[in-house]
Amino acid sequence: MRRSLRFAWMFAALLALAILAAGCGSKSSDNSSSGSSGSSSSGNTAASSSKSYDNGSSAKGGVYRVGWEQSFGFTNNFDPTGEYLGNAWGLYVNLLLRPLIGYKHQPGAAGNELIGDLATAVPQPADNGLTYTYKLRKGIKFAPPVNRAITSKDVAYAMNRLANPKDGGQYAFYYTVIKGWDDVANGKAKTVSGISTPDNQTIVFHLTKPTGDFNLRMSMPATAPIPPEVGACFEGKPGDYGRNVIASGPYMVQGSTGTFSSCSALKPFSGYDGANGNHIILVRNPNYDQSTDQYRKSNPDRFEYRVNSNADDIYAKVQAGQLEDEQASPQPKTIRQYSTDPNLKDKLLPNVGDRTWYLTMNMTQPPFDDIHVRKAMNYIIDKQSLRKAWGGPVIGSIARHIAPPVMYQNGLAEYDPYSTPNDSGDATKAAAEMKQSKYDPDKAGKCTMSQCKSVLMVADTRALDNRMVPVIQANAAKIGITFKVRSINGAYTTIQTTNKNVPFSERPGWGKDYADPYTFFGELFDSRALIPSGNTNYSLAGITPQINTEKKLGVTGNLNNVPSVNADIDKCIAKTGDARTTCWENVDKKVMTQVVPWVPYLWSNNVTIVGPKVTHWNYDQFSDGTAYSQVSVKSS
Repeated sequence: MRRSLRFAWMFAALLALAILAAGCGSKSSDNSSSGSSGSSSSGNTAASSSKSYDNGSSAKGGVYRVGWEQSFGFTNNFDPTGEYLGNAWGLYVNLLLRPLIGYKHQPGAAGNELIGDLATAVPQPADNGLTYTYKLRKGIKFAPPVNRAITSKDVAYAMNRLANPKDGGQYAFYYTVIKGWDDVANGKAKTVSGISTPDNQTIVFHLTKPTGDFNLRMSMPATAPIPPEVGACFEGKPGDYGRNVIASGPYMVQGSTGTFSSCSALKPFSGYDGANGNHIILVRNPNYDQSTDQYRKSNPDRFEYRVNSNADDIYAKVQAGQLEDEQASPQPKTIRQYSTDPNLKDKLLPNVGDRTWYLTMNMTQPPFDDIHVRKAMNYIIDKQSLRKAWGGPVIGSIARHIAPPVMYQNGLAEYDPYSTPNDSGDATKAAAEMKQSKYDPDKAGKCTMSQCKSVLMVADTRALDNRMVPVIQANAAKIGITFKVRSINGAYTTIQTTNKNVPFSERPGWGKDYADPYTFFGELFDSRALIPSGNTNYSLAGITPQINTEKKLGVTGNLNNVPSVNADIDKCIAKTGDARTTCWENVDKKVMTQVVPWVPYLWSNNVTIVGPKVTHWNYDQFSDGTAYSQVSVKSS
């Protein structure tokens, strides 16, 4: 998942870990969930539970206010066709939009269980897995200014908009399995031939091959209905629809009033400040029918999200009851305060996230075009020190392979192909790999050639990055690799541009798009997903000279014999159930031992602090953040 979710940088590790060991007081509940596990000797003791919060009875009414540390530009200015940020997804699926398939907005395994949302049920495929038919619920209407019943044609329009690259879809690759999708993407057709709407309550998808997770793909926000009369106003203008998102859920953007008459009469809604990114204000959708929606509780009358770049100020306002929630990074003093004050510690809520943080190596650039160098890096990196830079065990588990074990129903929990004592690195094992490398002709256990000197490392400018970089430099120097560090504010843009030919970066992290391992492998390692900008296959797995030319990637380096897992991915896509899980486990093992594009080091948690006016808070496993559809607040 390209979706960069907010994970708090936890610094007071021992204090915070004590909270997890002792519990969070009588007002918070601790529910076990399938988190990752590991050897206790290595201190791999990430929270394997989910935290919710209760402080009184849930009731309708009040305002739920959230302090937001970063602007609301997101990745596509809040246009759901292209928006790919997890925080935005949390607003969509909890409050604004109703895709065909949805979730219960709960933590843990229950939060990843599929339900019918706009659809009446989760359908079973027909025609040997090639046909999916969805029946729409009756009584669901668009918010003002559209004010009409949602039909299957509105879902079809949203899908056709997603297929058209001119409208900015950032994860359209998930839907290329629909017949005729590529014809729209290539400009050969205006509508996807594999989507049909036999009546207003039915939509049918015809696939080119069995796709075991297709229902999961239909839970993503870009698939939610869009009224064509409004969407047409923004054709070929990626991001512009974000200022006029028409709600199908229980809330709408403030200013969504009146009746739609024409594009020229449609003005940006006042509740979304897309130009300056200062606020999002959501109010109740008067056309919403609670009887059609079993799982969204929709308690507050209003949600206010306001940007404040001062994280300390955000947390002060949370504690003072001027805010109910936050999307910010706490300082050590904040964690220490909530760790030790008995009146506050039940408001510190850690939950297991479905995300891997990793060091990425570009397999076309020296010295990482040699698999033995890449394996040596896995052995030499001190993962414990990297986790300590984040804040210690409370922030998560030591990562030992690609997808967190929770993605395999806790399978591969003990799989550790580059085991080192206490996860702190092993110079002997690293040297043994280096001796097999072409960059160690003297078999000294270190790289002795110029290709290993002053290798470009792109880092970000966060305090966290500044703590991580020296650890990586000191570790790599043990096997003869030195780095020239280039620190960039917002490093993702650079490492996602293929013609920059970045050999190494410490910035990346990836969380699921939905609860299936494919979301870790499809875009991260499938060469068919390579693109010149916005690329997330940083290691360039599967690239060939032909792909480089055809896609105009601008990659220079060693393009011969870069390992590929395309065929392995294709085998897993068609499977279901336990066979699918096992298939993905085998891909994970192959990537870690035969491709070796990463040094995974952390499976992280998500931590939230809530204010005194909150009466109920819950975690949404799908969006890896606050389940806004479940919260409640004192109305006075």
